[in-house]
Amino acid sequence: MRVATDIGGTFTDLVYVDDKGYVGISKSNTTPPFFEKGVMDVIEKAGLKHEQLSIFIHGTTVIINALTERKGAKMGLITTKGFRDVLEIARGNRPDLFNVRYKKPEPFVERHLRLEVNERLNYKGEVLSPLCREDIEECVRYFKKEGVEAIAVSYMHSYVNSSHERETVKIIKELWPEVFVTASSDITKEWREYERTNTAVLNAYVQPIATTYIDKLDKELREQLNTDHRFIMQSNGGTTRFKNAKEAPIHMVESGPVAGIFGAAVLGELIGEKNIIAFDIGGTTAKCSLIENGEVKVSTDYYIERDSRNAGYPIKAPVVDIVEIGNGGGSIAWIDNAGSLKVGPKSAGAMPGPVAYGLGGIEPTTTDANLLTGRLSPENFDYDVDMNNVKKIIQKKVGDHFGITAEEAALGIIRIANSNMLNALKLISIRKGHNPQDFTLLAFGGGGSMHAPALALELGVKKVVVPIASPVFSAWGMLMTDLRHDYIQTYIQRMNELSLDEMSAQWEEIEKYALAHFKDEGMTTDKVEFHRFADMRYLGQEHTVKVPVPNGKWTEEDKQAIINKFHYLHEKNYTFKLEDSPTEIVNIHVTAFGKVPKPIIGKIPRSSSLEEAKKANRNIYYEHKGWINTPVYDRNKLPPNEVIFGPAVIEEKAAVTVIYEGQQLYLDEFGNIIIEMEEK
Repeated sequence: MRVATDIGGTFTDLVYVDDKGYVGISKSNTTPPFFEKGVMDVIEKAGLKHEQLSIFIHGTTVIINALTERKGAKMGLITTKGFRDVLEIARGNRPDLFNVRYKKPEPFVERHLRLEVNERLNYKGEVLSPLCREDIEECVRYFKKEGVEAIAVSYMHSYVNSSHERETVKIIKELWPEVFVTASSDITKEWREYERTNTAVLNAYVQPIATTYIDKLDKELREQLNTDHRFIMQSNGGTTRFKNAKEAPIHMVESGPVAGIFGAAVLGELIGEKNIIAFDIGGTTAKCSLIENGEVKVSTDYYIERDSRNAGYPIKAPVVDIVEIGNGGGSIAWIDNAGSLKVGPKSAGAMPGPVAYGLGGIEPTTTDANLLTGRLSPENFDYDVDMNNVKKIIQKKVGDHFGITAEEAALGIIRIANSNMLNALKLISIRKGHNPQDFTLLAFGGGGSMHAPALALELGVKKVVVPIASPVFSAWGMLMTDLRHDYIQTYIQRMNELSLDEMSAQWEEIEKYALAHFKDEGMTTDKVEFHRFADMRYLGQEHTVKVPVPNGKWTEEDKQAIINKFHYLHEKNYTFKLEDSPTEIVNIHVTAFGKVPKPIIGKIPRSSSLEEAKKANRNIYYEHKGWINTPVYDRNKLPPNEVIFGPAVIEEKAAVTVIYEGQQLYLDEFGNIIIEMEEK
């Protein structure tokens, strides 16, 4: 049996697949700040305590929470003399250009704790000034006096030659063994000193909290579960062992969300859908990502807290390209100073939760609005729902302000939430030159199936898929992952001057290092698979395009084919190409997969009829239509390939699918719900 757990802002999810392909799911409340308790609760709820497991995989929001809530360690930074203010200077391309009150993001390290040492390398990695040990000893004495808990080390050009950073870490560990230390070259080998320094700082910032959390979880799992194979989900869509996760916790910054994106690509391959918009609505956020031709896009241009007003903080680590907004089932509806209705980004979370939970919530949420309009049924909640209280609060907080009924106010909340989600979907499709009509919308998470059909009508998407185990699909995606590590090295070479022998030596060095890494994780060489990419640009450009390149030793023909591929991808991304301009490689990128056995996804054996699957009829409040008496079906009893015409509701544990007039749905042979426009 393979088991995966995923901690979300509101719920902790669990999925297991046994050796016969049976998929089981469970949910329990997330339990901040002791997140490991929520994991053990959901394991107990699923009846898996002391079971024999072949593998356990875990996704967590602990890292992103520690960053956004500023609950990490007290930080110190050691850097090259003259560069202590790199974090303060940041970048000049501020997002809010005409705002005279604009402020740059405050560094995670106070200025008096950013210290300089004598050392210097040039851009080739050659030593200009040797490392001064006395300076490091002075830094350690000062950090001890100031109560620093973690130290980041980031020197100029260490991405080419990391010897000074390694020596510094060694000295610090000699003088102060218990302190947490991160060298920038251990996290990224890419250039750009600000981004690289910030990444090292953020890794060190979360290292103590990540280590404590992983150690606690590991202890609980050893006592409660019978397995030696314990892995954590990384932001690049692959997994790693607990030990590696503690050393580079910044690689878990999007640990939970990306698993669902990867799972969408795997499921798409299974059902013959290569172009997918993966859409995940949880209790706190909505997340989406575009998968083209089966490829999950991974980038190192990732930021936290960046929006139209704030520059955010760069993290130079491989992360699946994902757009995330603060809109989910627990998002609070409120009236702004201009008198407009807003939904999110603040969430009611698990405690006190929506008004419907009856745990003290006094602010109306998207969940409450869906309940009042009949999309959700009070019978499916784990709490005794006081519908009169839900209606009263929506009326008081929203309806009275606009002079409308509580039901109209609830529909307004849903429409605003849908509008926010639609903007996120446009960001990863239309805004990047893709036609949404060429893609299938794959919706999951607790609220994905409820909102996706309405969004598909707005976006012009012709097909929506609600996958098996949709409420816990991110955890399902973890069961389909391999071990994965990305190795990116800045290697600036003009293509017309490129030595093929030197190029081969660079690839081989990275792959040799990767094999040693996987061997340390217990993976044999025959199970490791390499994919190569080159970040390329035209001479004189600032930014790059990622180009897939062949494995093995390159020939002159390969080199020309790579240049042609770059021209094609550049035109696709930026609408033009400069075929007469020289090209150059900036970074070389190896993605290494350690292949692990995948569970078999079985077809559902079911012989029930639509009549048996129908639970009841329920009044649902639709836009422009008012209250409509709508049939409600049990997903677990739906027969495959039997068509249901909208409007209709499909209920399952922890999720509801709502389809509209003009839409139809059926269950495929794997148990996925397929929603399409009715044939005219």
